[in-house]
Amino acid sequence: MSEKAPQNYKNHPRLDLLYHGFLLPVAAAGVIVAIVNVIQAPGWASFFGVLTAAALAVAAFKVRVYPLKVQDRLIRLEERMRLATLLPEPWRARIGELTEGQLIALRFASDAEIPALVEKTLAGNLKPKEIKQSIVSWRADYFRV
Repeated sequence: MSEKAPQNYKNHPRLDLLYHGFLLPVAAAGVIVAIVNVIQAPGWASFFGVLTAAALAVAAFKVRVYPLKVQDRLIRLEERMRLATLLPEPWRARIGELTEGQLIALRFASDAEIPALVEKTLAGNLKPKEIKQSIVSWRADYFRV
């Protein structure tokens, strides 16, 4: 088994070729073809084709969104537990002030830089992108779907 390339800010987003390269374009094309069909041959059957294509496109989108939401919940829980063990006592009480996006972004920070990064995040209300760009020692997450 080959080793994975080191993850960093520039290469951490993940693309699923079957989803992003096949399912979404086919779903979008299906909606477009159905709309063209209803324009060229209006009627109940062609209108139902638009509804069916739209329903399939929404289902394709939701198939991706629901698992990501579950992963985000797990990441938030994991990061809260991690922060509770890594932060000094005064900062532990402020873990609840971090937003969902901030917690998810902090997962990439190494244990050593977490205390300073959390302090900086809370002091400056950093956005997730700013947090990720501030990370010096990247902690890879290869399990994200």
